Amino acid sequence: MSTEELPPRESMEFDVVIVGAGPSGLAAAIRLKQINADLNVVVVEKGSEVGAHILSGAVIDPAGLDKLIPDWREDSDCPLKTQVKDDRFYWMTAGGAIKLPGFMMPPLMDNHHCYIGSLGNVCRWLARKAEALGVEIYPGFAAAEVLYDEKGAVKGIATGDMGIGRDGKPKDSFTRGMELLGKYTLFAEGARGSLTKQLIAKFALDSKSEPAKFGIGLKEVWQIDPAKHQKGMIQHSFGWPLDLKTGGGSFLYHYDDNLVAVGFVVHLNYDDPYLSPFDEFQRFKTHPSIRGTFEGAKRLAYGARAITEGGYQSVPKLTFPGGALVGCAAGFVNVPRIKGVHNAMGTGMLAAENVAAALAADRANDEIVDYENAWRSSSVGKDLFLVRNVKPLWSKFGTVLGVALGGFDMWFNTLFGTSLFGTQSHAKPDRSTLDPAKQHSPKSYPKPDGKISFDKLSSVFLSNTNHEEDQPIHLRVADMNLQKMSEHDVFAGPSNRYCPAGVYEWVEEGASPRYQINAQNCVHCKTCDVKDPNGNITWVPPEGGGGPNYEAM
Repeated sequence: MSTEELPPRESMEFDVVIVGAGPSGLAAAIRLKQINADLNVVVVEKGSEVGAHILSGAVIDPAGLDKLIPDWREDSDCPLKTQVKDDRFYWMTAGGAIKLPGFMMPPLMDNHHCYIGSLGNVCRWLARKAEALGVEIYPGFAAAEVLYDEKGAVKGIATGDMGIGRDGKPKDSFTRGMELLGKYTLFAEGARGSLTKQLIAKFALDSKSEPAKFGIGLKEVWQIDPAKHQKGMIQHSFGWPLDLKTGGGSFLYHYDDNLVAVGFVVHLNYDDPYLSPFDEFQRFKTHPSIRGTFEGAKRLAYGARAITEGGYQSVPKLTFPGGALVGCAAGFVNVPRIKGVHNAMGTGMLAAENVAAALAADRANDEIVDYENAWRSSSVGKDLFLVRNVKPLWSKFGTVLGVALGGFDMWFNTLFGTSLFGTQSHAKPDRSTLDPAKQHSPKSYPKPDGKISFDKLSSVFLSNTNHEEDQPIHLRVADMNLQKMSEHDVFAGPSNRYCPAGVYEWVEEGASPRYQINAQNCVHCKTCDVKDPNGNITWVPPEGGGGPNYEAM
């Protein structure tokens, strides 16, 4: 059945369509209904349920929640119960951990007012708040297409067709997608959103911004021995196991009932094609100062996600006719603070306020320029401006000198409201930073012991990832010959290592290796969409409801 032969989609009309039920999308939905209870608002979410695809550390700055739901602390259903009590920062060597004195840390790095918890559970709670206000939420439906009116303005989205076989043909279970039409559409897809990418390209939203930058964050949740649990203690580190020119670090958060969230972040501008972020994470847990926490403990969950790291200078233009970008879709993570939830919620609310004003003036499908003009002077813009040079200085000067200069710059910005470095450039996109394999040597990572360290497939099992096997592969390689000549022959197949889920393999079959894509393993981290050296891999949404089903990440 060709596209022309497909039955027409049914459509539904709303005042506002929101793509993504993360913190920014839900904050926008709630704020819209707080301003005008009569607005017709819908949120479409590709995960099987709200929170299923949400992954974050997460130590949450409550600034966003305080503005959106001021009495959240008195709500017994709110999952944020653990406030930070002990805040530590370490420089790691192979055999030791050097604690950095608290007085050295810039004031904005202080976490004692923050809360530890599962962002997925926070989003589930926010979704209940939104639905109580009358917001319609449709989980299990992936936004697959942006819809435009005759003037080229965004008029909504279409969800993906269901029941298409691997051969691209409709099966007996075929169901046509729906058109969700809105006077305005907000895109809250998170890092490297598929529709966001299209919008940025179509409207040249990044023409005046620095290249987008990313990291990959890997996380596990453990239940540990109560005698070892230090509720409210958080620690961050940098250094080992990464070398001094590779950016990244770790987090370790004790919260709730004997739970510990442990994670590792690797900046995706690394140059060694043999580096494996997943294996560096597993190695980190074997450090003498870390290992004891997990001995005799039970690993409950695993996941991975790309993180936006470009900050202030990489934020694209946020608005276009008919819609806007909010949250991590546009890149509002504060990298040195390792926080983005407060800014995601902040931009969601800011967009909602400006959309509500436009609707009150009987406008529709035009550009919400006031949102674009307001964000840099808002709390979000001020938050990112203070730390704008930390990532580029780290990338330019390496971990030791770069982190020291970044710390100095944060202090100087805090005290004097300016920077001696001006605003530094990010140089080039992450896909362009890999060296040819001949400039490096293969790495030999320790074999996982199955107690502290693990392999990828057993980890993916804990993510509850599931995809219908008989569906088109949602990881699209544009040119297989280029993948062989470049990704394999020049860079020694780095996709096998940067992917944290065992999706990509080069299967050696005589003189011609075959590129195998195990799409059913995909945890939707989108690292391949960022790091492929030729930009040859594109992540698109699979059938709605597919992917990980995180329970408390």
